[in-house]
Amino acid sequence: MLSRTADHLFWMSRYTERAENTARMLDVNYQTSLLPQSAEMAQSGWRGLLGISELLPHYTARHGEVLGAKVMEFMVKDDSNPSSIASCLKAARENARAVRGTFTTEVWETQNQTWLELNRMLRAGEFERDPSQLLEWVKFRSHLSRGVTLGTMLMDEALYFMRLGIFLERADNTARLVDVKFHAREGDFFGAVSDKNQEYDFYHWSAILRSVSGFEIYRRVYRDVIKPERVAELLILRPDMPRSLHASLNEVVRNLALVSVDGDSETQRRAGKLRAELQYGRIDEVLATGLHAYLTQFLDRVNELGLRISRDYLIPAA
Repeated sequence: MLSRTADHLFWMSRYTERAENTARMLDVNYQTSLLPQSAEMAQSGWRGLLGISELLPHYTARHGEVLGAKVMEFMVKDDSNPSSIASCLKAARENARAVRGTFTTEVWETQNQTWLELNRMLRAGEFERDPSQLLEWVKFRSHLSRGVTLGTMLMDEALYFMRLGIFLERADNTARLVDVKFHAREGDFFGAVSDKNQEYDFYHWSAILRSVSGFEIYRRVYRDVIKPERVAELLILRPDMPRSLHASLNEVVRNLALVSVDGDSETQRRAGKLRAELQYGRIDEVLATGLHAYLTQFLDRVNELGLRISRDYLIPAA
């Protein structure tokens, strides 16, 4: 496969996954912002969301004070923000259009219709009327895109590069979500939770789990009250949790092996090493070394892995 074609497929999937993850993060922040809390805590939550995507300087340059409504608008429909949902879905559609002969008609029509329908909904003011409904729609369209891809495409290099993009992006976004949301509650993480904050903490951790479709999975796996260390274990180390770091790296390693012409490349070795650390890691060891430090290092390694994949298989990133 031509590297330019592989590059378009890889980034089409990454942008679609990024739009879904942005919708998930916005939804959890929107839901938690409705809980009784101080203005400082609410603003901290929105600042944390901007921090996840490294967009705080860009936002403050355009809008100044961090306000929930402004952040939502900036992250959903602002064309100047390359990580907004509108920008991501536009980029996914443009990448799909560049190589539309590589995949099935159903895949192209799904991508194209998603972009056209989003524009219609934004013009009609549906986002302002019900933000949660639009965010759920974005998640649904991402699910639909993955389902159509798996259900109609030939299992060849085109599919493998698309799935490589999906799971590399998912690993990055899940790590950012866990890092920022645990950092926001680090004062209560290792200490005893007071009765005053117990109800808020339940909704905080529940919202995080719901943002990765993990609430029901947590109940099924642990059958206990929600505990921060178990939430961390579920989202980092569980291979059977679809959006965990471990599950994402399993798919990255698998699809990297399927597109590799050299069975023992340095890129594969590094991906395998990162996956092995998740496979044999324990949550108490992760917490002992510091969750923030662990996730920061993980993000650095995933970013390096993405650059290596770009250099080895795609159009080299600047």
